[in-house]
Amino acid sequence: MNTIYDAKILIVDDNADLLALLCEQLRGAGYGKIRTAQSCGGARAAFAAGQPELMILDINLPDGDGFSLFRALRAKADVPALFLSARDADADRLFGLGLGADDYLTKPFLMQELLLRVQHILQRAYRAELSAAKPTVLQLGPRSVDLNDAVVSLPDGKTLALTATELALLRKLAENRGHIVTYDAICDAVWGADYYGYENSLGVHIRHLREKLETEPGAPRFLRTVRGIGYKLTKEGEH
Repeated sequence: MNTIYDAKILIVDDNADLLALLCEQLRGAGYGKIRTAQSCGGARAAFAAGQPELMILDINLPDGDGFSLFRALRAKADVPALFLSARDADADRLFGLGLGADDYLTKPFLMQELLLRVQHILQRAYRAELSAAKPTVLQLGPRSVDLNDAVVSLPDGKTLALTATELALLRKLAENRGHIVTYDAICDAVWGADYYGYENSLGVHIRHLREKLETEPGAPRFLRTVRGIGYKLTKEGEH
C-alpha cells in the first residue's frame, strides 16, 4: 500500500441506501477498492475473497450482529475496524472498543466525520508501511523537490528553500498525490489536532508554495484547489 487510498475496504450494512451512500462518499474521496455486504454471511464471503485493510461494520445485521462478526473475522486476521450503530448507549460503544475495534460511530453521522475517522485509522494502523512508501523526490514538470532537504530545484540550476510549514503541506499532498486532501486533513497534518485558528492562514501558505512549485502560480498546473473540499497535487499528464 503506497497511500491510504490503496486500502481495500469492506463495508457491511443491511441498509442498501446507506451502503450506496458510503460507497459513493468513499470513492469520491479517492478510495477505489471497496467491497460491500448486507449480512454476516455476505461479509464472511467477501472477507474470504480478499482480505481487507479496513472493515466498516454495522452492529444490527439480519443474520447476526456486528460484534460477533468482528470476533469471527478478527480471528482470521488482525484487520482494523470501525463500528457503525444506531445504538448510542455507552455500554455498546465500550463493548465494541473493548473487543479491539479502532473506532465507533453513532448513526446518524456526518460523512466528513466518517471520512476523517477512516483516514486516521488507516494512517495509524499502517504507519510503518506508509512511511516506507513516502516519496523523497517529487517531480513537478521542469521543477523537482527534494523532500528530505526541503529544496526546490529550478531548470536554470537555481534552488528555492521551503519553509517548515510549506514542507509539511507538500509532504501531505505528495503522500496522496492524485487524490483530494481535505482542508481538515491538511491542517491536522501540519498543525496537529488543535489546528483551530490556522485554517485562515492555510490559503496564504498554499499561495507561497505555488510560487515555488509552479511556472505560472496564477494558473497552477500541479497544486490545484478543489473548491469547498481541499487541495490536490496532480500527477504528470493529469489535467
